[in-house]
Amino acid sequence: MEMSIRFPNIGINLSYVGRGISVFGYEITFYGILIALGMMLGICFIVLEAKRRGQEPNLYLGMILTSMITGTIGGRLLYVAFSWTLYRGNIQSIINIRNGGMSFYGALFGGILGALLFGRIKKTSFWKVADTASMGLLISQIIGRWGDFFNRESFGEYTGSYFAMQLPLSSVQSGSVSALMRENLTVVDGISYIQVHPVFLYESALCLILLFFLLASQRRKKFQGEIFMRYMSLYGLIRCFTEWLRTDGIRIPGTRISVSFVISAFLFLFFGTEALVRRAMEKKRAAARKRRKEALYAAEEQAEAELDRQDKEKEIAAKQKQEALAAKKEQEIRSEENQEDDWDGTLPSARKNREDAEDGEVSFAGKNREDNRDDNMPSDKNHQDMQRENAVSENADSAEDSEL
Repeated sequence: MEMSIRFPNIGINLSYVGRGISVFGYEITFYGILIALGMMLGICFIVLEAKRRGQEPNLYLGMILTSMITGTIGGRLLYVAFSWTLYRGNIQSIINIRNGGMSFYGALFGGILGALLFGRIKKTSFWKVADTASMGLLISQIIGRWGDFFNRESFGEYTGSYFAMQLPLSSVQSGSVSALMRENLTVVDGISYIQVHPVFLYESALCLILLFFLLASQRRKKFQGEIFMRYMSLYGLIRCFTEWLRTDGIRIPGTRISVSFVISAFLFLFFGTEALVRRAMEKKRAAARKRRKEALYAAEEQAEAELDRQDKEKEIAAKQKQEALAAKKEQEIRSEENQEDDWDGTLPSARKNREDAEDGEVSFAGKNREDNRDDNMPSDKNHQDMQRENAVSENADSAEDSEL
């Protein structure tokens, strides 16, 4: 089997690209190695991001382990459900996943179901961990998609574009080769090549761009789960594009419509609409909270202004009171100074005693005069008697003078 892969328009010719390596007789495919490597890097990112956000890394590890188990079961069951004709005659082959047969969306939905159950048991929010976990999953997809390159699968229809990839016709599954590819076979050194879209490269590059976008969106997210919803919506859009180009994949029975394309379109529309609606509602809530805060801030400013006004009034009143006290004190000082100017050397206590003594002498002298007046002035009766006696005496004297 020819194992070369060529990119003629960019001048790359890989003469040998193996599918895997052998370790002690056991073949390990590059597809499996890259899937494992992508998962390890995704887990490392999730743990480091959880630590950076101050969250519990063990919580994420428990969720990842649960999601891996349920995701493996879901991926296998969805693939078997739409490829039942391959397994209905051999039921035991359903559990043999070494031969391939996994659906990415089955694994995704199974992993989400496991994360929901784990969150319910641990009583933690699914949306809280989904934002970080979705970016770790995206890292796994960026690396894991290169496994399709080594497996020569998941390629697109014929193209003559700049990134056109040529694969030997003998190295791909015949069911993936379309009529248009056979019509445009390229023969190089006697080997027939189909020329197709390298869908793995498109999806890996677009997922890398999406990862950078989600990392930048973390600073502006409005609600828990917004990053997860953006991942589901935008990856659905990417997958719609790649599924439109692919010629392989699981089809709805009886049609040429890809199951992954239908699921991708639904995810893009549902989660895209949900994210937009919730973001708009959160903006309205944020605006309402802002208005409430502004009103509260204005009320607080008004209250502070009122308190400042009252404090100023109190300060003015206190200042006026101090000025009044100072004026009163100054007046008292001036009064004391005037009293000192009129002081005759007598202490205030001695002066008071002297004044009291003078008042006592005046009152005593007045009393003595009144007593003397009372003693020198006889009563009215005695005065009349004295007047009669004097008159009789004068009459007697007059008679004696007449007899002589």
